Amino acid sequence: MTDQQPGVAECLHPLVRRVLAANPSPFTFTGTQTYVVGSGEVAVIDPGPDLPGHVDAILAALTGERVSVILCTHTHRDHSPAARALKAATGAAIVGCAALTMDDAGPRSDAAFDPHYAPDRVLRDGDRVFGPGWTLEAVATPGHTSNHLCFALPEAEALFSGDHVMGWSTTVVSPPDGDMTAYLASLERLMSRDDRIYYPAHGDPIERPQRLVRGMLGHRRQREGQILRLLGKGANEVPAMVAVMYAGIDPRLHAAAGRSVLAHLLDLERRGLVEPAGSRWALAA
Repeated sequence: MTDQQPGVAECLHPLVRRVLAANPSPFTFTGTQTYVVGSGEVAVIDPGPDLPGHVDAILAALTGERVSVILCTHTHRDHSPAARALKAATGAAIVGCAALTMDDAGPRSDAAFDPHYAPDRVLRDGDRVFGPGWTLEAVATPGHTSNHLCFALPEAEALFSGDHVMGWSTTVVSPPDGDMTAYLASLERLMSRDDRIYYPAHGDPIERPQRLVRGMLGHRRQREGQILRLLGKGANEVPAMVAVMYAGIDPRLHAAAGRSVLAHLLDLERRGLVEPAGSRWALAA
């Protein structure tokens, strides 16, 4: 992992800079990465959490430049809240994912939805925004959240992958809004693209993205197999499955792992492979 300092802009490509927010945690890795696209007239992707100094750091990195648009991949509170302060400072429009406010039973420190997010324009799949020498195209990738978007930058053969594909870990899929069926379909969709590099919201750039996505799909199929084998031994509650499936990981992550196990179970139920039995689950009769 590159030694990143929070608040310091780092150039990754002639069209791409990143500024790390000071919000490290077991769920955000070193923190949320805000990306700046372009030069002179720029776009800002995932302005980040509402932390003292983070917007100031973004603005300091853009001295003499104009922010024309602020984009959000989704509305978890480590991604979109700073959009309001950045808009107030620059006058730029907030565009990107749709607003989504709901209670979330997930355990992640960043998983609460931003209830104040109010986009000036919602981007649908395939919609584009432009600047001098750059284009950003919305790629709908529901799963981690129902409103998640990635943003393609064709001039760099790049994809800003938000939390859908991260550079350090697989993402949490937490029902009721997180949906494993949609998440797997979105991964399959990315497999059909020819992006050269991903810039994720957490972790280093991903230089062989199709290889990673293929591995992520394989990993999820392995988790399915584990669940079905455990259920073959009798009905089980989610915490009991997590204890076996995630033995050895930080216990602080067990609750988050349980959300993804539940998401797998709901996907398997849709496919007629398992069925709920109160708080327990069993193979479908």
